[in-house]
Amino acid sequence: MAEPLLQLQGVSKSFGGLAAVRDVSLELPPGLSALIGPNGAGKTTLFALMSGFLAPDAGRILFAGEDVTGRPPHLNARRGMTRTFQIVQPFAAQTVRENIAVGAHLHCPGRGEALAQAEEVARRVGLAALLDQPAGELTVAGRKRLELARALATRPRLLLLDEVLAGLNPQEVAEMLPVVRSIADQGVTVLMIEHVMQAVMHLAGHVWVLAQGQLIASGTPGEVTRDERVIEAYLGHGTAQRLAKMAVAEAAP
Repeated sequence: MAEPLLQLQGVSKSFGGLAAVRDVSLELPPGLSALIGPNGAGKTTLFALMSGFLAPDAGRILFAGEDVTGRPPHLNARRGMTRTFQIVQPFAAQTVRENIAVGAHLHCPGRGEALAQAEEVARRVGLAALLDQPAGELTVAGRKRLELARALATRPRLLLLDEVLAGLNPQEVAEMLPVVRSIADQGVTVLMIEHVMQAVMHLAGHVWVLAQGQLIASGTPGEVTRDERVIEAYLGHGTAQRLAKMAVAEAAP
């Protein structure tokens, strides 16, 4: 069996007296997985630990079999681990093409090559028609796609998506789902933090649930949404029942 691309072994992180992440261990399978949990559970802190923006107090992080614990994010990105951020901050005065080229420059030293790569990536995320538009003029949905494009331009093997659907209306969410799915279908391993549970049910093959800094459940979307610990800590019974009905409806012939 192939070695997991990402492994966490007993990872912990505290800020002052607050334990933000406590003894988290996981092995990330290929494909598309999700990390869910209530606000303040430690999900974004865990992403920061994985990607090198924070160093853990304890535990190890392995990427492609190599110990990368505390290694700076730019070195992790060069090796193929890239993340997006909840709050999208493009270079507003530059065009969409130029913004994406910033990511492409990780592997493309020449400006012409980086801009050409940016155009190719823009097509993958539905931004081809907006390449020459200033990034500051994009809608929220457009900025989310741009954040995704900048990350893709680094040629990741592992893509950490931090609430890429946050702030989108239902139609925009529906339009973004096939974009995210296509990234995983093209061989990139994806781990997404997400609160849009319908999207998690549609996209993720495996789900981890974090609450108060600890993993409380893992499994398929159907399994974790039926877990009483998850219902109590995060979903609530009403949401869990709606998700169960949705899963049944989708499974029906």
